[in-house]
Amino acid sequence: MKKRIFLIGYLLVIGLLWFGCEPMETDKPSTGSAPTAEQLSFIVAPGADDFHFKVINTSAVKGIANWDLGNGGKAIGDTVIGYYPLDKSYTIKLTLFTSGGTAFVTQDLTQTKTDYAYFEDPLLIAISGGPDAVNGKTWVIDSTTAGHLGVGPIDAKTPVWWAAQPLDKAGHWLYDDEFTFKLVGFAYNVNTHGKTYASHDGAAKGLTAGYYTAKTWEDANDEDLTTNDAARASMTWMVDKVGETYFINFAQPGGVLGYDDGQARSYEVLSFGENELYVRSADALDARYHKLIPKGFALPTITFDYTVAATANPNEYSYSIANVLVPANFTVTSIVYDFGDGTTQVAASTSTVLTNTYMRKGVYPTNVRVITTDGTFTKSFTVNVASNHPSYVPYLLDAMIMYNDFGETTLVPMAFDKSGADGSLSIVTNPDATRYPNRSAHAAKYTKINAEWANAYMLLPAGYRFNLTKQTTFKMLVYGNAGDNVLLKLENTDYAGNAWKTATHDYTYTIKESNKWEIAEFNFAGVGAGFDWTGEVFTADITTDSRFNDNFYNVARIMVSPGIGSGTFSFHFDDFAGPHVEGLK
Repeated sequence: MKKRIFLIGYLLVIGLLWFGCEPMETDKPSTGSAPTAEQLSFIVAPGADDFHFKVINTSAVKGIANWDLGNGGKAIGDTVIGYYPLDKSYTIKLTLFTSGGTAFVTQDLTQTKTDYAYFEDPLLIAISGGPDAVNGKTWVIDSTTAGHLGVGPIDAKTPVWWAAQPLDKAGHWLYDDEFTFKLVGFAYNVNTHGKTYASHDGAAKGLTAGYYTAKTWEDANDEDLTTNDAARASMTWMVDKVGETYFINFAQPGGVLGYDDGQARSYEVLSFGENELYVRSADALDARYHKLIPKGFALPTITFDYTVAATANPNEYSYSIANVLVPANFTVTSIVYDFGDGTTQVAASTSTVLTNTYMRKGVYPTNVRVITTDGTFTKSFTVNVASNHPSYVPYLLDAMIMYNDFGETTLVPMAFDKSGADGSLSIVTNPDATRYPNRSAHAAKYTKINAEWANAYMLLPAGYRFNLTKQTTFKMLVYGNAGDNVLLKLENTDYAGNAWKTATHDYTYTIKESNKWEIAEFNFAGVGAGFDWTGEVFTADITTDSRFNDNFYNVARIMVSPGIGSGTFSFHFDDFAGPHVEGLK
C-alpha cells in the first residue's frame, strides 16, 4: 500500500524554515499602518486527495504570510499545503507581516475522515511503539555512546565542532529525562524528574513559559535548572516527510526532544530504528545533535574474561582472553592488546596468548579491545612492575630535555584543562622574536577566563614518570605582565580527582618585566608535596623522598595567577624543558 506521510509545510516551506531561504512575494509588503484582523482572510481548498488541503492567503493587504497549520506544522507563503489525516478539528492561524506591523486571524478546519495508511509509516511505529503500545514508547538520551550530543555548522550533517563523550554531562540532570510518544491522540510527554540541563536560550524560554522554575548552576554555555513539567501542558507531535527526509515537529514550546537547545521544536531525523533515534535541530547559528534509545534498552554485548599473569621470566607477563561469548549478529574483526608501555599487539584469534617484557619498574595501565562489526568492547588491568629488569641500565638521569618548543620539537603534546570555567591554549606567532632569549617563530599562548585553576598540562604517556633523583629543575621562557605569577605543579593522575592531595606545593615564578621574554626556572629541590591531614602520603622534599622522586609524578600543570577566579589572564610561554624521561622519544 502506498504510504502517505505528513507533508506539513511542504517541501518549499520546510526549506524556508530550516535553511533560512528568503520568502519571495510577487508584490512588496504594503507600507503604512499595521493591518487589522478584518483585512486578513484565507480559504482552505481541496488538494490532491481527501487529506491534503490548499491553504490560500486571500487578505486585502499584501505581506508575508506565516502559517500555523494546526497540525504541528509551520509554513511561509501565500499558498501552502497542509496534511490533515485524522478525524478531528484543526485550528489554522494566519499571521501577516507587513512593513507597518502584523495581524492574525484563525479558522477551524473540520476533518471527517481518517487516513489509515498514515499509521503504517515505519517512523511512527518506531518512535511510538505502534497501535499496540497503549502507553506509548519512552526514550532517553543514549548517554554511554560517543556523540550522544553534538554541535556543528548548519551546512553540515555531523557534529564537527563538538561531540559528547560517554557520560560527558553526568551530574547535570539530563540523562534521566524521559520523552514519551503516544500514537493515541499523538500525545507527547516530557518527564525531567524535577531537574534538567539546557542552553542559555532554552533556559530563558523555559523560565518565561514556566516549565523551568529556577537556575541552580551555569557556565558560558549551559544551565542546570529545576523544572515544573506540568506547565508544559498537553503536547502533541507530528511527522513531516520532505523528499526522503523525516522531521518530528511539536506544536508547543515545551516539546523538547533531548537537550533543550532553545531552537525551534522541529527535529530532522538522521536515522531511526526500533532501538535508536538520531535527530538534528538547527537555527541560523548552529545545528545540534541528539541520540536517543528506548528507556531500559541495553545493547547486546560480547562477554569475555581478561587475564594478565606474571610468567617465570623477569618482568614478563602473559595476556589472554577466555570464555568469549559472541552474540549471533556480531563478528569479531580484531583483538588489540595495549601493554601500557606505549606498545600494542594484535592477536591472531581469541585463543592467542601474548607476552610482554617490561624493562623499567612502574605502573602500567593495560587493556584489551575486542573490535566487532557492532562496536568495541574493552577490559582493563593495571600491571605493577616492582623493579627494573636485570638487564636495564639507567640512562641520562641527570640530563634535561626539551619537552615542547611549539615548533620543531614535541616530545609530549600539551593540552588545556578549563577546570569548570573557560580558557584556551594555542600555538601563535612569537610576540617578540627580535631578541634573546627567544627568537623562535612560534610560542604557546595561555588564556584563562574567570577560572581559578584553568591550566595547560603535559601528561606523560602510560608507563612513563618523571625521575627527579638527579635532575630536579624545569625551565620555560615566559612573556607576560610584570607581577603575574606563573605556577608549575606536578601531580599523579593515579589519584584522579584527588590528585591535589599528593601534588607539589605551590611553586611560582613572578614575571619581572612586561612584554619581554624571561627564563623561568623551577628547581624542585626542597619543595614539598601533600599534607599530613589528607590521609595520603606527604613529604617536605620530593627530590629526596623515594616515594616521590621516581616513578610517581606523571603530569606537569602550568597556570598564571592561580587561585584568582575573576577576570581574564594570559601569557606566552615557550621551550618547556625538564628532567629526561627515559625511553620517551
